[in-house]
Amino acid sequence: MTNFDRIRAYYSRFDEENRLKMDASGQMEYEMTIRILRRHLPGSGRVLDLGGATGVYSFALAAQGYDVYLADLSDELIRRARAKDTGKLLRGCDVVNATDLSAYGDGFFDVVLAFGPFYHLTDAAERERAVREIHRVLKPQGLVLAAFIPRLAGSIAIVDRYVWDQKQVNIDNLTDVFASGRFVNLVERGFQEGYYAESSEMEALFHGHGFEKVALRSVRGFAYEREERIMAIDDPAMREKIYDLIEETASRKEIVETCGHAVYVGIRG
Repeated sequence: MTNFDRIRAYYSRFDEENRLKMDASGQMEYEMTIRILRRHLPGSGRVLDLGGATGVYSFALAAQGYDVYLADLSDELIRRARAKDTGKLLRGCDVVNATDLSAYGDGFFDVVLAFGPFYHLTDAAERERAVREIHRVLKPQGLVLAAFIPRLAGSIAIVDRYVWDQKQVNIDNLTDVFASGRFVNLVERGFQEGYYAESSEMEALFHGHGFEKVALRSVRGFAYEREERIMAIDDPAMREKIYDLIEETASRKEIVETCGHAVYVGIRG
């Protein structure tokens, strides 16, 4: 079972609010995610930003006229989001576990963004419950966009983690993450309770609960770990061409499995 207390404690310390602003990696993740949202979201509707932290995407979508409800496991992040919402842009701002969306009625949302929960749900039954709940709160033909960290990319990142902080990783949990996708940190600093899914697993998980795949793609694509160099390109035509190529190749399996983040887009039957 996932230790949700450890996840809450991690995000109470981690600067999630500014993660997408601090460096080229975060900035490109944000820019590419906005492109994905523009490509797939309907022109209007009710959106649940599930696991949305302090509402980086919530506020952007609310400013575009969507009716946005922000939900997160962390009471601290929700407190910060409420403090930011001085203009009352958000329709709701709630402390919610992704495995229990009883705060919301059946068929209430046109879109559910799940850009955080599937990074952390280490137990298969928890992932199943989360998808069932997402299906329940979506309208028929509603859309889900669920981010995940691909198995290979996430596991390799744990090797990197060992190099710069050996107390977080040993042979046992390194072996486990490559075999099962589950990472349990040995100490209470750094990323906690990680789960890294195979792309085929994510597709099967949602398909098994009444969703049809619209897209499954990487977020930063082949720009992953090249973000600073690409964003520093002076020639605007060349930079835009590279962004176009990132989009064109984003769904290639070899890129999905080795990028930092990926997203499943599905439609509720």
